[in-house]
Amino acid sequence: MKHEKILVIDFGGQYAQLIARRVRELNVYAEIKPHTISVEKIKELDPKGIIFTGGPNSVYGESALAYDEDLFNIGVPILGICYGAQLMAHALGGKVDTAPVSEYGKTEIDIHEGGLLTEKVSPKTIMWMSHTDYIAEVPEGFKVTASTPVCPVAAMENVEKGFYATQFHPEVMHSVEGMKLFEAFVKEACKCACDWRMDSFVEESIKAIKEKVGDGKVLCALSGGVDSSVAAVMMSKAVGKQLTCVFVDHGLLRKDEGDQVEAVFGEDGNYDLNFIRVNAQQRFYDALAGVTEPEKKRKIIGELFIRVFEEEAKKIGAVDFLVQGTIYPDIVESGTGHSATIKSHHNVGGLPDHVDFKEIIEPLRDLFKDEVRKSGLELGIPENLVYRQPFPGPGLAVRIIGEVTEEKVKIVQEADAIYREEVEKAGISRDIGQYFAALTNMRSVGVMGDFRTYDYAIALRAVMTSDFMTAEAAQLPWSVLENATRRIVNEVDHVNRVLYDCTGKPPGTIEFE
Repeated sequence: MKHEKILVIDFGGQYAQLIARRVRELNVYAEIKPHTISVEKIKELDPKGIIFTGGPNSVYGESALAYDEDLFNIGVPILGICYGAQLMAHALGGKVDTAPVSEYGKTEIDIHEGGLLTEKVSPKTIMWMSHTDYIAEVPEGFKVTASTPVCPVAAMENVEKGFYATQFHPEVMHSVEGMKLFEAFVKEACKCACDWRMDSFVEESIKAIKEKVGDGKVLCALSGGVDSSVAAVMMSKAVGKQLTCVFVDHGLLRKDEGDQVEAVFGEDGNYDLNFIRVNAQQRFYDALAGVTEPEKKRKIIGELFIRVFEEEAKKIGAVDFLVQGTIYPDIVESGTGHSATIKSHHNVGGLPDHVDFKEIIEPLRDLFKDEVRKSGLELGIPENLVYRQPFPGPGLAVRIIGEVTEEKVKIVQEADAIYREEVEKAGISRDIGQYFAALTNMRSVGVMGDFRTYDYAIALRAVMTSDFMTAEAAQLPWSVLENATRRIVNEVDHVNRVLYDCTGKPPGTIEFE
């Protein structure tokens, strides 16, 4: 079945996939293409509309990115965001210049009357700004539809030609009424019927996997987390017994998690999978001994993961494909195109140069966490597994600041289990995007009974997020933090202090390392 489609043309911003996700929330399929795509290729794809992303460059001078100048003659509505808005103004005869005052973060926007995209937006609203250039003069035929005291063109449009632009980023969660603009663009400007559903994605992905794999053998990297579990079940439905799932217990999992994963996916579990558990705890501890730098830890874990998979593949015979549960936030943080690298993920930037498989399949690489969960429910995976807390591929290694040792792993496992138990007991676990305990590298003086202690500090983290690209620290009830603190200090050896992390993303990341 052919679905309506909106193309997102990527000019190197961090939020390209987030824009696509907002469109998909409106039940329209969105696909990202590079800014170098030709007009001929766009016409072949037959989109209902096009969205230009933001980006770090200027539209004038040597840093300007190349694009097909006929983009504005395709005949479909175009929405330009940030750099995309400036490109539209620059290409169509307006003027873009260095802003007298740069704007970053939450900004109050004044909405003008008569705009198609802003018709349902409040006269004053909060949107997310991030720019050093600005539109100084709009092109002929354009109307200014929003402004701020220092940005005279926060939004503009030429309805007759189907051109719309916002200097702000309506796609991020901090833009309070951003979805209203996307809805107006998708439904009013592009006239989309909005009939694409997540079950369509699952069905089409399974079909594409069958065609790609043919009669080849597949090895799936199964961690037991949400992403790899959904990837495993999707692959199982596509290729059945051609799939072998390998679960590597690297000794960096949450408390009792190895046994829990085996109970779900193993011989007595709910799925018709070839399941192998590899107990490689000591091998990972030895490889990480003395290593303190976060990127180095990730690289070591990533390479060792792959080597273990290669060894298991040789035991079961020739394997053609390796499957990983990579999702989009992993990819964008590891650096894509013109986007900045934030950190390497073991299943993206941490891969060794040589991998002994014909190809790596990442069926979820275009999805965000909430979309992965929707896919999981479509696949019939139980809710308690689908809504399991996210867990990074390198495991507790990135929740232990400094060197990783077996003793430190046990400390953070116990503290994390207590914290999660208290959050669940309070009935707020589903309201929080992610929460966990981490072990800092700080030791401080404390008093227990009549004795002086000199032990570690545990940091608790909880964030509110739907897309894991941006996040705010959760304002947990004090009773939860108080109970968790008391229990951790009393029940976990070598811990005498508990801290709470109030940092959002940005400037922090969700994980500590």
